Amino acid sequence: MENSYLIILAVLLGALATTVPVFMALFFTGLLGLSWLMGIDPQIVIEVLYRSMDKFALIVVLFFVLCGNVMTTGTIVEKLIKTANVLVGFLPGGLAMAGILACGLFGAISGSTVATAVAIGGFMIPALIDNGYEERFSVGIMTTAPILGIVIPPSISMILYAMVTNDSLEALFLTGFIPGALIMLAMSLYAFFVCRAKGYAVRPKPTLAEAMDTLKESFWALLLPAIIFIGIYGGIFTANEAAVVACFYAFFVEIVIHRDMRLRDVKKVIVASAITSATLLIIVAGASVFGEYLTFEQIPDKIANGVVGNIQSPWVFLLAVNILLLVIGMFMDIISATLILTPIFLPLLAKFGVDTMHFGLLMTINLGIGYCTPPLGVSLYISGATVNRDLLYVSRAVLPFLLIQVLLLLLFTYWPDLVLLLPRLIYGYGG
Repeated sequence: MENSYLIILAVLLGALATTVPVFMALFFTGLLGLSWLMGIDPQIVIEVLYRSMDKFALIVVLFFVLCGNVMTTGTIVEKLIKTANVLVGFLPGGLAMAGILACGLFGAISGSTVATAVAIGGFMIPALIDNGYEERFSVGIMTTAPILGIVIPPSISMILYAMVTNDSLEALFLTGFIPGALIMLAMSLYAFFVCRAKGYAVRPKPTLAEAMDTLKESFWALLLPAIIFIGIYGGIFTANEAAVVACFYAFFVEIVIHRDMRLRDVKKVIVASAITSATLLIIVAGASVFGEYLTFEQIPDKIANGVVGNIQSPWVFLLAVNILLLVIGMFMDIISATLILTPIFLPLLAKFGVDTMHFGLLMTINLGIGYCTPPLGVSLYISGATVNRDLLYVSRAVLPFLLIQVLLLLLFTYWPDLVLLLPRLIYGYGG
């Protein structure tokens, strides 16, 4: 390894270790590599920053952020949880299953793990504890279930991945449905058997009238994911336009139909969303500068050649990549990791015959697991703050659920036909 690479790696890891914000660490490391080590005019950094944010896909992400904030401010989230509770709440572990199902429903609108952890986890963890569930179990299941926010479409991470690879976003979204459903099923089965063994109280099965009343009350909330998916796959609008449609629909439902959001709240929601979006854009900008340095140095190609020279089997390659992504996910947010790592891995995928859409789903799940993996998993800190517990306690609580997700990850890794089933059925995808 060249000395310049060691310098860059040391600067980046040192900045991250000293808690320098990720975007600053990426930006200044990239700037150092471009201007000092390679002697390139620093003015090129300005062009890189402009190009990185002049992308239509980022507008889509911003609207999904706004849509998630609208639902959290109003009562759409509450109605989704009520619906989930009516559907499965009467089973052993039913309230926990309702939380998992609610994460899936919310993820089908927001596209964000963090938003799902805040909106659903912040509500469900106290509810589970109040209903007699063990605190550690409650924290563990509602810290890890929000991974559904980025696995079940629409997914912000998939949008960014498609932006880099130029894969069809609509087809890429389809790769998340079956894995998302299997994650929900596996975690629900675990909750069922654990809660039945511990003898947790089971709530009475709702009558048909009660179930119908809840579904009627939640009709407009449940219609939102239906509009998104029917619109995209019915050819009414594109996946990019779906974010705007979802956003305006959420505003209309909360202000006009539910009347749980007042006009004066609109400004607060937009400002909060703007702050979140600005944070995201800064990370994208910082990652783009670092990515530009990697491109100039041809580091992705060098890594690809090095890996191919030492690993011959696609199975071993995928296992090594999974381990690497799980480790990276512990330390880096999914936006930065997706933008930086995707260009590095793309040359390798072609040489090992790995489908890019299959890999996009694997990267999404890997980095999603990282959100609830110590030491820097964001979801760990969100749940810890909810119950006023330290990182060690929350880390122990999530272990059985992380094991379930890692085992499913291996299934998706070595059974690509399962992941690509829907894209092939609907679009005739031949990857």
